[in-house]
Formats: sequence, C-alpha cells, structure tokens
Amino acid sequence: MLIETETTPNPATLKFLPGEQVMASGTRDFATPEDADVSPLAEALFNLGDVTGVFFGRDFVSVTAAQGVPWAGLKPDVLGVMLDHFASGAPLFKEGSAAEIVIPAESFEDNPEDAEIVAQIRELIDTRVRPTVARDGGDIVYRGFQQGKVFLQMQGACSGCPSSTATLKQGIEQLLKHYVPEVTEVRAI
Repeated sequence: MLIETETTPNPATLKFLPGEQVMASGTRDFATPEDADVSPLAEALFNLGDVTGVFFGRDFVSVTAAQGVPWAGLKPDVLGVMLDHFASGAPLFKEGSAAEIVIPAESFEDNPEDAEIVAQIRELIDTRVRPTVARDGGDIVYRGFQQGKVFLQMQGACSGCPSSTATLKQGIEQLLKHYVPEVTEVRAI
C-alpha cells in the first residue's frame, strides 16, 4: 500500500492520501486527544505525542504537528500508523461511538427571514469554497449569518494556517459579497 503525502499552505500540516475512501460523507476534525477517543486512527496519531490535530476528509487525512516539531522526524511515524490502520482494514470509528455526532462549535441561530440569503451562502460555500479548501487538506463549516456577517469555522489544515486570514478575507469574503450583496463581512470562529 502506498500513501501519498502533499504539503498544505499550513507548514505545520501535511495531507496524507491513502488511495481509498476515508470518510463516506462529511468530514471530522479532531482538535484534541480527547476528541480522538472515538477513532482508533486519530487516537493512534495523537499517541505519537507530537500531533496536535487530525482531520478526516473524503479521501485524505490531514495531520498537524506540534509547534517546532520538524516533519522530517514525524512523517515516518505518521505513515507507519496510517499504513498499519489502512492495511488492517480496521474501522475508522469505534463501534458504538458517537462518531457521527459532532457537537458544533459556536453556532448562531439564523433569522428565518434570512432563509434565502443563508441558502445562497451555503450553496456558494459547498460548491465553490469547500472543494478548493479540501484540496489544501481542510474544510470550512458554515456556522451562521447575522446582520450581514457570515461566521465560518476553519478545520484541518486551514485551522491555524498563516494564510487562512487572507483566504477568508480576500477569497471567501469577496466571493460571497459578489454573489450575495447582503453579505458585508466574513469572520472565522
């Protein structure tokens, strides 16, 4: 089995492509070792000690190294954990775990009067933004719309990425403002 690796715009995060489906649908972000207790793979990666984040996408796993940890030493260990996991055919989530239940980060209750605007924003994020962000090893999750402001959560390689602010403001915000005039600002939460 060959697992390819790709760099991401976040120098602390590498994207690993096992050549098979990782998540059948959706994504899953593990920001702490405690979050990872529902997944044998995420748990094993955190147990390496120098991993501070794990993210599962459709066909990739992004792993974030602790600050100051060089990938040259960590990459072989991560590859070993992933090879063992995928070659064994082990499940991604533990049986009976609440794997599919993700407690959302801060979310805002959308005003029902904004339903059409929110639908436009979600459509643009799902069709134009998320595929691009996934290529970089991350995801963006819609969290709310209030008084012209769109609230998004960055995950995977995008979380903590030095270029995420530029992506958010110069890319996503401009796109949403162009197609949805009611949008005045985009903020990360």
